[in-house]
Amino acid sequence: MGRFLTPAKIGLLALVELYVDELVPTSAIIPVLSFITSSLLDREPTVLAPSCSSSPQSRWTNAERRVSLVTSINDFESLLAAYPVVVGLPGRKLWDIFLEKLWDVNSLHQLHDFFDRQSHNLVMPSEQLRRLGLTEAELQGIRISRNSPFGTFIRRCQLEFTRLRFEDSVELWKDFVSYRQPTLGHRQRRSPSMGRMSFDYVLDAGEQADWDVEAVNVLASITYGDSLTSNSSSSLPVSTDDVEFLLEFQIDKMQTHGNRVPLDVRVRFQRLLQDSRVIPTLSHYLSFLDAWKSGDHPTAFDYLHRYFDYTMQSRERLYYQYALMNLAIIQADFGSHKDALETMLETVSTARENQDMPCLNFALNWLFQFGRAHPRLIRDLESDSLLGSGKESLAYLRAKAKETGMWPLWSSVLLSEAKLGFCDGESVASCVEMLVRSSQLIVTRNLKNLYGAQLTMAMALWERLGLAHLSAVESEIFLRCHIGHTSFDDELKVTARVAMHLTERGKYDQALKMVEALDENALRSWKASQYWYKYRGIIKLTRDLRHDNLDAAEQLMSQLLQSKQDDMEPDVAFVINSLHVDYLMRRGDLQAAFSKVEDMLDALDDGKRDIALYVHLMLLKAQLFDKAGRPQRGFTLAMRAASTAWRARLIPTLWQASGALASILSSLGEFDAAAQLLTAVLPRSLEYESAAMSGQLYSHLADANMGLAGKAPPNSARRTEHLTRAASAVEKAFDSYSAIEDTKKQCEMMAKKATIMKVAGDKALAADYAAAYVSLRKSAAALATC
Repeated sequence: MGRFLTPAKIGLLALVELYVDELVPTSAIIPVLSFITSSLLDREPTVLAPSCSSSPQSRWTNAERRVSLVTSINDFESLLAAYPVVVGLPGRKLWDIFLEKLWDVNSLHQLHDFFDRQSHNLVMPSEQLRRLGLTEAELQGIRISRNSPFGTFIRRCQLEFTRLRFEDSVELWKDFVSYRQPTLGHRQRRSPSMGRMSFDYVLDAGEQADWDVEAVNVLASITYGDSLTSNSSSSLPVSTDDVEFLLEFQIDKMQTHGNRVPLDVRVRFQRLLQDSRVIPTLSHYLSFLDAWKSGDHPTAFDYLHRYFDYTMQSRERLYYQYALMNLAIIQADFGSHKDALETMLETVSTARENQDMPCLNFALNWLFQFGRAHPRLIRDLESDSLLGSGKESLAYLRAKAKETGMWPLWSSVLLSEAKLGFCDGESVASCVEMLVRSSQLIVTRNLKNLYGAQLTMAMALWERLGLAHLSAVESEIFLRCHIGHTSFDDELKVTARVAMHLTERGKYDQALKMVEALDENALRSWKASQYWYKYRGIIKLTRDLRHDNLDAAEQLMSQLLQSKQDDMEPDVAFVINSLHVDYLMRRGDLQAAFSKVEDMLDALDDGKRDIALYVHLMLLKAQLFDKAGRPQRGFTLAMRAASTAWRARLIPTLWQASGALASILSSLGEFDAAAQLLTAVLPRSLEYESAAMSGQLYSHLADANMGLAGKAPPNSARRTEHLTRAASAVEKAFDSYSAIEDTKKQCEMMAKKATIMKVAGDKALAADYAAAYVSLRKSAAALATC
């Protein structure tokens, strides 16, 4: 395997010659130049428009194109066969002129001449022009600047060919013959005078000079082996430059997008790697990333040690801290949290010793994020002076990132400060300020891979403020415009968030379809697949609970609860635990549900988790008291939840707390106060687009109006008015529960309708509603058994 030159690069040189000789038609100039440029540059074309954003399926196109170009000449044919020649016989294509130029190189001597004449395609140096007595205006045809990408490529090809030893140049010639050989049949149809030995001038001349046919065949066999007869050469014409490019490309894609290499790309790359005389060190790091993403902890650990053992042989301890950092990350991913913490602390110490500020800042940022997810493990460290509090760590990182110009870290720290403010219930204005500063930095520095984190925080902001439609807009912007530049983890989390919004509106099939439409190759990653399976199970569990299919819900719940809490994302764990409480409440096991809520409250450390979780759990506890017939015991909880939600601007939670307070006021006989509170809350709560919350608030409003009707004199206009309002509220609650297909709540609302009509004196309508209630119960039972 050569260091740089391959038959494919000889083909690119021939294509450049066609362009310089002005043999490329006008319609083909842009495609030809784009093809050459994309083959030479080590980066993908810049996306100019959101609609042109690269899809997950096209992220590996550049690698596939590079492998295909190296191993086969078909890519040149696909490009050139569609364009006619500028000058030549009718019916001839640019592909024919290209092949003619390649087949003119019919000996090793001609190959030397081919590389020597590449200098004629470059702009002559001023000294040579003066020596020849010429000016640039007098030169005919196109000339390429020596410092342009094409000029640099030509000069490097000439230099690398000059450096080749004789045996290496012979190997290059053999590879070129093998690379070009599949086009022999096409050349013979265009030029019948070509013989079977036309690929080699000496063999062709010997055959024309009536040499012994057997002698010619023996000489060809000795010189070229079986590369002329076999359909696929056992040794692929690949260079070290191509292998290193493909390694760096795959590692960059895996680190940027967080998914594994597609199987077809991986198999084709392994074939190229087998022909390498020296295995590049980066191949071990690629194997480490692939094993890590696949969930193979022992293999990932082995390849990580192998990679850094090789690199540290030549670079001493320069990269030791990066080995520790990678080790800590995979230990955290595979559940060894204590070991990960110790390893990352050693990373901090080593980075300080080596004065590696980028590594040090990344490690400190990781420790902060790790501390938010696992507060009990990090608690003892914060009591010492090693890390300090979370705010102090972020302030230090923000200052250092700005000082050293680490823009991604700076933006990440700003987003972390905004998230910390949300979790602690601080001023929304301060959090928005951090978001705006981060957004400005992302746009100014073109940090496309951070759009996912930025928009995710914006979605959380609008949700906390009760504006679900704006959160949906942010989600749609991300999925339509920025999905090609961010990691798959961001795409997965945003898709799961949108699916949960659809679930809250009762669109279960659409939510499942959206989740299942994610890229299958990206879901080959172990961590992403686990997250995907859990959210898919959450959607199905929510649907079964609302359909009152408790047996199927029990099976799903047992599967979801098998994972340890530390192995799940905090948001996923909390959603699953909340659904478990809902399941126990629907089963009627209020004691177990109360114990579950108490355990969840004990698991939350003060000042280390999102304040919204505390408020949600307080409301769950108040709801359990209400279910148990002791709503007054939840009064303090509801008041604390409402006060905290208002202070932290948790607007949807504030509406839920208001509903809980209204229910308690109704139980105390304060129906008028409950009705006024709900009347003020309901219009704003509808903006959140949560059918379950709207149905619950309308149900409480119906109860309050029924209480007011009970206090009114019999057969009075006031009594009739409140009964009418109660019926209207129950109807709206029934519609809300129907939207999410909550059969149990539908039956409750239908029973309330029958009761209202009975109190109003309309016995016929009350009987109809009672019959509808029985029908709903039967249909719900039939749906549960399906």
